[in-house]
Amino acid sequence: MSCDYIALAASGVRDLQPYQPGKPVEELQRELGVSDIVKLASNENPLGPSDKVTESLQTVLAELSRYPDGSAYLLKNALAEHLGVAQNRITIGNGSNDLLELVARVFLQPGDEAIVSRHAFVVYPLVIKAVGAELITVPAKNWAHDLAAMAAAVTDKTRMMFIANPNNPTGTWTSETELIELLQQLPDSVLVILDEAYFEYVQEPAYPNGLALAERYPNLVITRTFSKVYGLASLRVGYSVSHPDIADLMNRIRQPFNVNAMSLAAAEAALRDQEHVRRCVELNTRGMQQLVDGFDQMGVDYIPSVGNFITLDVGGDATLIYQALLQEGVIVRPIGVYEMPDHLRVTVGLEEENKRFLDSLQKVMQ
Repeated sequence: MSCDYIALAASGVRDLQPYQPGKPVEELQRELGVSDIVKLASNENPLGPSDKVTESLQTVLAELSRYPDGSAYLLKNALAEHLGVAQNRITIGNGSNDLLELVARVFLQPGDEAIVSRHAFVVYPLVIKAVGAELITVPAKNWAHDLAAMAAAVTDKTRMMFIANPNNPTGTWTSETELIELLQQLPDSVLVILDEAYFEYVQEPAYPNGLALAERYPNLVITRTFSKVYGLASLRVGYSVSHPDIADLMNRIRQPFNVNAMSLAAAEAALRDQEHVRRCVELNTRGMQQLVDGFDQMGVDYIPSVGNFITLDVGGDATLIYQALLQEGVIVRPIGVYEMPDHLRVTVGLEEENKRFLDSLQKVMQ
């Protein structure tokens, strides 16, 4: 008689559903036999990494039998110099998702509450529930975080609040004034996790400087990634900046060698090529305008975005349009899991990729 292993699992884990990434190109090729494919599903950088990254990886190949530097000293040093923060405030993770999980494991336990916004990044509920804490979801306001409502949801059981700025998948953002108003209301015992995975793309003058605010508010934890503007999504490397005591606690439970040597070297090289970052941001700005102009011409509703992606309302079951686009060799992202069944999220690509998507969208929506 087989054992019911589902029943044996921790209660928080039993309620979870696995994270569903965007459809890989290879999967579409297998399913439909399509060879000419444009993937705009996973918010990846269409320019890829800096040439300095590929050069740096060559030096690591001869040392693949060696463990990486578990302290990530060189990358931390480069980040400290680039960001103007002390090394003891930096934690390196296997992507920023790793850091979200680390901070949840350190500070959340059964009986605690953690607050998120509706339509916010799906990983927040995953890490909260996995440790047995209670998830408190606050309704969004115009698809964006309603920080006043999130502050009102705080109780004596609240230990953590997650804020994505800008938010994935809506592309909405929180201003400095709004964020400061929230931080001033919260006790230091409530951590605010400010997820800035896409901050490099934001051009808005009222967008907050999270690092500067973290100097004033010790309960503010900033998480960032090298997966987006730096083009290192496959290597999985991110970092957080926090109060030294918080960083110390996160490092206590961080897995030894959680970031491999190739990722460390690539991230350090990418950080030192800010000219490449500038080109990527400029390309994204032009591409975003191209998509917005296309939506306007077609009369398609969309949520204004400051990231490297934009979410559109197809006016009905988005999975139907998604499947039709797959037949055209275009991969985008249905986001029903975010309680947005009528919406699709599309990554800003190269000019010709954006055009291919817009042409295919017009065709399948006729």
